Amino acid sequence: MPLPGGGGAAAAAARRPPSGQAAAAAAPRDEEQQEEEGEEDLRDGGVPFFVNRGGLPVDEPTWERMWRHVGRIHPEGERVAQRIRGAADLPKIPIPSVPAFQPSTPIPERLEAVQRYIRELQYNHTGTQFFEIKKSRPLTGLMDLAKEMTKEALPIKCLEAVILGIYLTNNMTTLDRFPISFKTHFSGNYFRHIVLGVNLGGRYGALGISRREELMYKAPVFRTLSELIFDFEEAYRRCWHTLKKVKLGHCVSHDPHSVEQIEWKHSILDLDKLTREDFRKELERHARDMRLKIGKGTGPPSPTKDRKKDVSSPQRGQASPHRRNSRGDRRPSGEKKPADSKAMPDLNGYQIRV
Repeated sequence: MPLPGGGGAAAAAARRPPSGQAAAAAAPRDEEQQEEEGEEDLRDGGVPFFVNRGGLPVDEPTWERMWRHVGRIHPEGERVAQRIRGAADLPKIPIPSVPAFQPSTPIPERLEAVQRYIRELQYNHTGTQFFEIKKSRPLTGLMDLAKEMTKEALPIKCLEAVILGIYLTNNMTTLDRFPISFKTHFSGNYFRHIVLGVNLGGRYGALGISRREELMYKAPVFRTLSELIFDFEEAYRRCWHTLKKVKLGHCVSHDPHSVEQIEWKHSILDLDKLTREDFRKELERHARDMRLKIGKGTGPPSPTKDRKKDVSSPQRGQASPHRRNSRGDRRPSGEKKPADSKAMPDLNGYQIRV
């Protein structure tokens, strides 16, 4: 079953003219190498998509490659690219306003506003991710990138939405945030998706973006983490996808200047190796681990002034820091990674992609 095309997102992208700098394409690579580099999101349903590595404005080679890719993946083929690029007067795309809150605004209302903002940016259907996200970057560098997202207001994919969600909820100190990654199978291909899990007073929910409405925002009303994950699983089932693996990270620091890395994969749960009851128990064990970590105050520490002097946030064009852990450090399904261990979106034509 095909999904609606991405002409709206392509038109939004068209308002960014190319500059003239060099670009680097995202070459297809095997899944394990992608995971090691924090780039599981470079394939979507078996079809590679590209990442803009040249910064903004988009340079000429990346710009032309994007339109060629649109012509290959869009149901209307090259006609949609020709129609948009050949239009004499494209409609002006409204720029969403970054949400601002009064101190008295309840957290649930703030979360709804953040999700509304993420949705207004629109899902990026072009096949080219506009912001390069290295999962191994320190939090402060990712927050700089999120600030740039709000400035450029371009369509985004699910990993970008997670980084943006962290940035926009940093001042909600009573809200715990942690990444949740999904791997599903449909029609011979694997698909990946990621959302930002939230915990407000013991009630779980999620922020994010997806082609499917039921695979992004979840209000914080779920009594347990397992209820939240099972709700996502049911949503996938309605899309004829089979959930194969869930990866859960630890809580993210609220300090935007932290030089710690986000722990993306504290628990890796392979559903093919777990019974239903074991799956539920592992999810609740992870929730308990997060509560204990917060209760003991062992979450990501804020950097001292001396550390801040020595560590600066990576800027565009600089190399991202190397991952500190090897693939051998990972634990199999149902096991937890050590607390100091370190560390995805989904295109097969236009079939059911989520």
